[in-house]
Amino acid sequence: MSDLFAKMKESLKENARRVVFPEALDERILTASSQLGAEGILIPVLIGKEEEVQQKAREFGVDIANTEIFDPSNYSKFDEMVTSFVERRKGKVTEEAARELLLDGNYFGTMLVYMNEADGLVSGATHSTADTVRPALQIIKTKPGIKKTSGVFIMVRDEEKYVFADCAINIAPNSQDLAEIALASAETAGLFNIDPRVAMLSFSTAGSAQSEETEKVTNAVKIAKEQNPDLVLDGEFQFDAAFVPSVAEKKAPNSVIKGDANVFIFPSLEAGNIGYKIAQRLGNFDAVGPILQGLNKPVNDLSRGCDSEDVYKLAVITAAQSL
Repeated sequence: MSDLFAKMKESLKENARRVVFPEALDERILTASSQLGAEGILIPVLIGKEEEVQQKAREFGVDIANTEIFDPSNYSKFDEMVTSFVERRKGKVTEEAARELLLDGNYFGTMLVYMNEADGLVSGATHSTADTVRPALQIIKTKPGIKKTSGVFIMVRDEEKYVFADCAINIAPNSQDLAEIALASAETAGLFNIDPRVAMLSFSTAGSAQSEETEKVTNAVKIAKEQNPDLVLDGEFQFDAAFVPSVAEKKAPNSVIKGDANVFIFPSLEAGNIGYKIAQRLGNFDAVGPILQGLNKPVNDLSRGCDSEDVYKLAVITAAQSL
């Protein structure tokens, strides 16, 4: 697992990035922030009242000397932030409502990223996914040409690395959504030195079955190829045809994917979520993520069951996404 992050961490030391943590009173956040700051990998930006954050750090016995603390209620650029937020929401929020909303750590932290006061945000240790993602979608928004954000896991076992998507966000993606997820996942693969070979998964291989579900995937393949003809991508595949060379030779002999795919795009959230958990629990893969993709700037969501190591890893990934 350390090799997965080694090059990423080296590049970050040469390009200091600032990552916001809205949940600064949580022991896991403070522990990871202390380690990140001490190693010089990035600059942790903790959101909260300085006295309270310092008190918690003393209680937990962690050194946060190499972090920054921003208090929304005592922030010098708060008026500027309010104005920027009201403009970004295009009349959907009044100035009065904005002032109240921006006292919330997730909204305040997301605005720091939007205003280029920080490079990314990590939240979710004590908040729901919705609490983390909603401000990002309202403020940072998705990249041009991308309508929806998506969530991927990097599945790691010894020297093996694979990308699984979407396992976190979109319940029933359509063809356009799947194409977007495929292209974004290929880009994410590059962060981890994975040369993407993308398989669009289904219960059918190369037309062996026909239904609305399989047509959705084949249409997604067409859209993705039109948008990035240089990307090695094909489908629809059953998983074995995408992963096992001998099966690929029998089921899809003319495909550019020869049973050597390393980026797997699932046709629905239930398939993706079940798939990564089976690989994690039965296959003993480490599941790194979920990593949110498709946003203009990186915001990532922790599991509420995370530990400090999970926070550390996701913070490194978030910083790397901003490079």
